[in-house]
Amino acid sequence: MTSTTLSTYTSYLIVNRDMKASLERVASQGTVANDTKYYEENIGKVKSVEDFLGDYRLYSYAMKAHGLGEMTYAKAYMRKVLDSDLTDSSSFANRLSDKRYAEFAAAFNFGSGTKTAQTSVQENDVVQAYKDSFSKEEDNIKSEVAYYNNAIGSVTSVDQLVSNSRLKTYVLDAFGLDTTYTSSSYLKQVLTSDTDNPASFANQTGNPKFIALAKAFNFKADGTVDGSKAQTDAQKQSLQLDYIYNKSTYPSDILADANKTYWDTKIASITNVDDLVNDSRMVKYLGTAFNVKVQFSSTIKSFLINDNAAEILGYKDIKAMFNFQSDGTLATDTNAQTADQISATDKAYAKNFQVDQQGAVDKAVANYQTRISSVTDLDDFLKSNTKDDDKSNDDVTEVWDVALRAYGIDPDETTMTKLRQVLSSDADDPRSYVNQLKDARYLSLNKAFNFDDKGKVEAPLLAQSEGVTDDYASGYKSQKTKLLTGADKKTASSKADTEIEYFRTQMETITTAKQFLADKRLVSFVLEAKGIDPKSVKSEDLKKMFASDLKDPGSFVNTQQNSVYAEIVASFNFDAKGNLSSEPVGTVQQRGDVLATVNGYAQQTLEEQQGDANQGVRLALYFKREAPSITSAYSILSDTALFQFFKTTFSLSDYISNMDTDQQAAMIKKYIDFDKLQEPDYVDKLLKRFTALYDEANRKTGSASLSILQSTSTTRISADTMLAVAQLSAR
Repeated sequence: MTSTTLSTYTSYLIVNRDMKASLERVASQGTVANDTKYYEENIGKVKSVEDFLGDYRLYSYAMKAHGLGEMTYAKAYMRKVLDSDLTDSSSFANRLSDKRYAEFAAAFNFGSGTKTAQTSVQENDVVQAYKDSFSKEEDNIKSEVAYYNNAIGSVTSVDQLVSNSRLKTYVLDAFGLDTTYTSSSYLKQVLTSDTDNPASFANQTGNPKFIALAKAFNFKADGTVDGSKAQTDAQKQSLQLDYIYNKSTYPSDILADANKTYWDTKIASITNVDDLVNDSRMVKYLGTAFNVKVQFSSTIKSFLINDNAAEILGYKDIKAMFNFQSDGTLATDTNAQTADQISATDKAYAKNFQVDQQGAVDKAVANYQTRISSVTDLDDFLKSNTKDDDKSNDDVTEVWDVALRAYGIDPDETTMTKLRQVLSSDADDPRSYVNQLKDARYLSLNKAFNFDDKGKVEAPLLAQSEGVTDDYASGYKSQKTKLLTGADKKTASSKADTEIEYFRTQMETITTAKQFLADKRLVSFVLEAKGIDPKSVKSEDLKKMFASDLKDPGSFVNTQQNSVYAEIVASFNFDAKGNLSSEPVGTVQQRGDVLATVNGYAQQTLEEQQGDANQGVRLALYFKREAPSITSAYSILSDTALFQFFKTTFSLSDYISNMDTDQQAAMIKKYIDFDKLQEPDYVDKLLKRFTALYDEANRKTGSASLSILQSTSTTRISADTMLAVAQLSAR
């Protein structure tokens, strides 16, 4: 060395003083910029491992970026790495002692995310919304009943009734009539009909519902009220019972009360068994109260009037609850049921109805959860329940009915064709079918499922892709357990698992950057997974980062000294407005992993170029980068470059490599305080010592002593790697 030559430490400081600027200079160099541009423009076109390995320019760029440049030649080996299932601890990449390979595989999505019709969160949301819909229905019915009963008292003409859309709808719903196509003029003619006149409008319709409707009100031919009220209290109550019955889609408490009132009123007025069996509502009440399984009115009639039939069918006790004679009539001054019999029937109904009430919901939910787990496409989702050899599923609520009800969609207002178009639409495309409907209910339905444009199940759109979430989970656990052993490591691992479960679950619910940033537990998890102390980052700065334009070099996040912040922001699938979007997801590599690869390539190139002038600077930069991840003496022993750094730093002879591995590890522990490798001051102290001794060694030898770094930045091909490559090459 001449006197004008800068010391290794000075050269290192020049580069490291503003690492961001140093990396930007390298990234702007012609060859580097061109290679990076090619990678960014073409990685999204890759569809398979074969495509990736077949494009040497892409493949070699990624290998170098991840510190695996020396293994670029071993394509068969790397194919096995990329094909590994990282969720399987016994997979090829996970079995390798060198974790760079698993990390490389994790940077790509060749395994893709798990394809599922719904995530657990999506399923739970639908089920909860389905359950909530029943109480909402009951509240809506109560609200409409209260409104009608309050308003009808002030109605003095038929025009007042039909001009009030809410009253009109109530009346039509009570009789199960079409609220869309029944015009006000038509309804007015029905309501002003004289039902005693066969030629009246209502009678001429031939529809018994319209005839009953005309009888439910007291309007004269000119539309005025015939008497003091449009309805008597009895008429109003009868209409109310019909409204509740027709608007109820499940056995609610309000329906139970209405059915009880209906039964008590009707049973007191009937004079013949035929009046009962011809009233479907009464038959249903009877069936629920006494667990009657038969459905035919003739059979029910037979056991209510015939002792032998009741004996044969096992319904003697039920017959005893009624007072019909053998011809179906009632004796003089005898009611169909006494007050005690009515009371007993009502109690039996209330008990069984309560069971049916919960059972109906539970059965629908159980069927939904069973069916949705096996759905692979829209055909599976939209097909009807089928029968098997043991039981009929005909009375089970269809899967799509559960979903439709959850989002307030009446099955009668839609079609299978419409549902297919809705569920296969791209919610992110403003021109898609579901967005053109301009109906929030259908958009919510679309987002509750994961079907592609062909109707096939696909991986769900999440705030972070599944592979990225796995990567953060792995990084978090590594950060929380490194340097720990025994019981301490077990305890830390268990606590980490709790946080990982929370992270995975909550990330399925996050749809905006604002939501994510509002959950301090999630934010801390993400930062810690990347080795950043959450206390060192201001909330306001994080908000600015997530609001930054990643494509703008001058944006807030891109001007941070630590490029990891940009990688974190890029790892989320948020658009420019912070909303969940499929645009940033990418194909085989997610946006954040592309950025990390580009940053890694610049870092590796910087270290190589510095090594061309001074191998000591290259090794110093490498140690500075790796120091936070060094957890034990074996981390150093398994990395040739780090081991050389150690030997140089403490002036140890190369002969120590001949010692027993455990002896070497013991020696490293004696010199290195692994707990302090997270502290910049301690790392800087080691770097100063290394560079001084490196320069001293090279003044004596006159040549670079660290030839280990002359060909690669991190020469550490482990024994298991070499063996696997050899085996693959021999095939």
